[in-house]
Amino acid sequence: MPRSSRRAGSPLTGLGTVVAKETADHLSGVRMIVIEALVFLVALVVAWFSTATIRENIGESPFLFLRLLTIAPEPIPFSFIGMVGLVTPVIAIALGFDAVNAEFNQRTLSRVLAQPIYRDALLIGKFLARLLSLTIALLSLWLLVLGLGFVRLGLPPSLEELIRMLGFLLATIAYGGVWLALAMLFSVLFRAPATAALAALGLWLLFALFWTTMITPLASTLIAGPQQGIFGPNVAYFNTEQVLERLSPNTLYAETARALLNPETRALGFVFVTLSEARSMVSAPLPMVQSFILIWPQLTGLIAAMLVIFVISYVAFQRQEIRA
Repeated sequence: MPRSSRRAGSPLTGLGTVVAKETADHLSGVRMIVIEALVFLVALVVAWFSTATIRENIGESPFLFLRLLTIAPEPIPFSFIGMVGLVTPVIAIALGFDAVNAEFNQRTLSRVLAQPIYRDALLIGKFLARLLSLTIALLSLWLLVLGLGFVRLGLPPSLEELIRMLGFLLATIAYGGVWLALAMLFSVLFRAPATAALAALGLWLLFALFWTTMITPLASTLIAGPQQGIFGPNVAYFNTEQVLERLSPNTLYAETARALLNPETRALGFVFVTLSEARSMVSAPLPMVQSFILIWPQLTGLIAAMLVIFVISYVAFQRQEIRA
């Protein structure tokens, strides 16, 4: 539908209708129900064993609820934040990989745009509806684990713990939004939903498994030289490696989670400290405000990446030809 043939009116006409319909479809769809059931089951098991470990081994601590999210209890080899970081991209990709190409394949896109709904409102509404569905799922999971911790530990979280956990929830939503925007971009670029899903999952596996372990060390060596120089560690190598690692949303999210849920984290990345500074930093929790200042670049980077990727998919969608 060329721009010249558009009806007069706001480009966001029909946005609310699209958001409401798409959100209702996803929250009641079989795909979302199955994914949420599996995620909630795994999260409950991890949280249950974590509370048991806390009650048996840790005892008194000012950050019991934060430990609930960060410890890896036996016999489970990963923590709650590790599980959330693993499944959030999968949920986001499952929500977005067929957002646009399914409309093309079912030949319903031209019918939808024949209504008083513009391309702008359609794509923005689809993205907002899926982001809202992801937010509802993550918020429900957060409240479920919070309630289980309250029942099992017998005490409520402190105000600082609650704010840090809310910050972690916001970072998780932004992290999921990045992968949702990527899945929708591939949905715009590829007409086959299977191709879009495989492309998104392949990129996720690249960042999750190979980026920090294989690609960034090799690229840093090629750019800045070997890790060890004649006079000790090669600072240029570590700086280059840090920049390349932070091109991955997984790294940005992991650093944000570590700084918020582990108050002893005082710096992110490669730093030099003296022996006296190292001794003073041991077991000294960082104030909550300073932790948020520490993760502000990472959180801003996640939100900016989500917006930039969505803008690319928006421009690509506007340039596509749609025929009845």
